[in-house]
Amino acid sequence: MASQTDKAVKPVPASKRLPRTTLSGQIAGQIRASILDGSYPLGAQLNEMELASAFGVSRGPVREAMQRLIQEGLLRSEPHRGVFVPELAPSDLIDIYFVRRSLELVAMRRILENADRGAVVRDLAGIVRQMKAAVRRKDWPQVADLDMQFHRRIVDEAGSERLTRSFATLQAETRLCLQMLMGGYSENAALIDEHQLLVDLIERGAVEPALAEMERHFGDPVRTLQKANASRKEKLGAEAA
Repeated sequence: MASQTDKAVKPVPASKRLPRTTLSGQIAGQIRASILDGSYPLGAQLNEMELASAFGVSRGPVREAMQRLIQEGLLRSEPHRGVFVPELAPSDLIDIYFVRRSLELVAMRRILENADRGAVVRDLAGIVRQMKAAVRRKDWPQVADLDMQFHRRIVDEAGSERLTRSFATLQAETRLCLQMLMGGYSENAALIDEHQLLVDLIERGAVEPALAEMERHFGDPVRTLQKANASRKEKLGAEAA
């Protein structure tokens, strides 16, 4: 009878180990960053041949990178037209925020049921301090990144692998939403206060007030989009003048 040691899986030879980061992975990372920082704006078309030339590689790794980003929701392939950065319609915003709200309310309730909330409160408070500094600098892309970190930390604290995984599938589209809503951030003077209030309610373990505030915090994304669009038009008008 074979021993447990005999059945152990042998280590993979070094020559057969996969590289930590493939070329297509590196390219996907750079394209992803350019989409999320607005270098490739919503609605922009990405050309495989031009990207390959820009990166100094063949088209194969670029094609693989683009397929990965299509799966993430950061790119959209349209038959006979090409590959584009998605333009989210108001109905997309409503649907994404509907799912986010559902996931985060479940996570919030589980956090509040746990008496040991010190670590998450410290982490969330630290993110809020960073947000304050970013708002003072008027660094709205950084504010959006920190907003995502804040909400992801809440979901992670729930300790559910499946909940975290579900939230992760929304992150790319949520980040696109935040890019669309960017102009609305500067219109929202209460942004920091809202996040700080959530931290305070979690620390106190105030279940119903915390859940109600989370509901209110999500607000109306379409109304925020309207503010963002108005802000952009005003800025363009000022630049043209």
